[in-house]
Amino acid sequence: MAGRGATNVTEQHQPHGFSARGVAGADGGARPDPSRPDPSRPDATVRDLPQATVTRLAAYLRVLGVMADDGTLIVSSEELATAAGVGSAKLRKDLSFLGPNGVRGVGYDVTKLRARIEAALGLDRGHQVVLVGVGNLGQALARYGGFGRRGFTMVGLFDRNPSRIGSVVDGLTVRDVADLESACRELHATIGVVATPDDSAQEVCDHLVNAGVRCILTFAASPLDVPRHVEIRRVDLAVEMQVLSFHSARNAESEPGAAAAAVGLGAARATTARTAPARSASTALGSTKNGSVIAP
Repeated sequence: MAGRGATNVTEQHQPHGFSARGVAGADGGARPDPSRPDPSRPDATVRDLPQATVTRLAAYLRVLGVMADDGTLIVSSEELATAAGVGSAKLRKDLSFLGPNGVRGVGYDVTKLRARIEAALGLDRGHQVVLVGVGNLGQALARYGGFGRRGFTMVGLFDRNPSRIGSVVDGLTVRDVADLESACRELHATIGVVATPDDSAQEVCDHLVNAGVRCILTFAASPLDVPRHVEIRRVDLAVEMQVLSFHSARNAESEPGAAAAAVGLGAARATTARTAPARSASTALGSTKNGSVIAP
């Protein structure tokens, strides 16, 4: 099968960019075009977005969902950026790709911005998800209730283990993986999740591609070959924990310095009054927060 392997942990290839609805320019200014529909309408044409922006939009959407559940109606760019772990200027630039958003001096309407991002990410159309490999990880994914709230409906579970075939997980009966291709067509599957052992992941991936599934999420440690028109994301949990280990080690090394800075700052405040406002210990040390979000 023609294709190419993964070059990093979470993305195998992204040949043509991601798409979002809207016709705003990169600088955020709308560019009216009579041949194109209004970008605020659901049927607006699509445009490419940088991969990093797509990832951050998903993070903004998660935060907006929490705010909506808490009853928040309006949020400022600073508040949203802080909650998402990014700078406010970067957030405004990301949202500018979606066309005009928010009111200067007021903020963003949480419900409207949430709907706008959902449309940009294609979530307004909904997705039918099939999962292959109903082991411990697969069962946990099948039972996770957050997918449905975010536009993803689990419609099929598959395994080749006779002891699992016919069992019921969260209301879905596990089917034989031999029926995968026909079932994907029958269920109109748009996303396939591969949670099988590594030695069978490529075979399962091939069946999904043959069935017309164009978006695949895999937990296999090894990269999978897919055609260029298929989008694939690879999640390596061990690598993610290694990244956490790095940040843990880095933070541990900085703790003694942070403690000394805090003691010194307290002593200075106790003995003299500064004419200029004192910086916090974290600012003095130049510490930063990682803005990436990993959420199920």
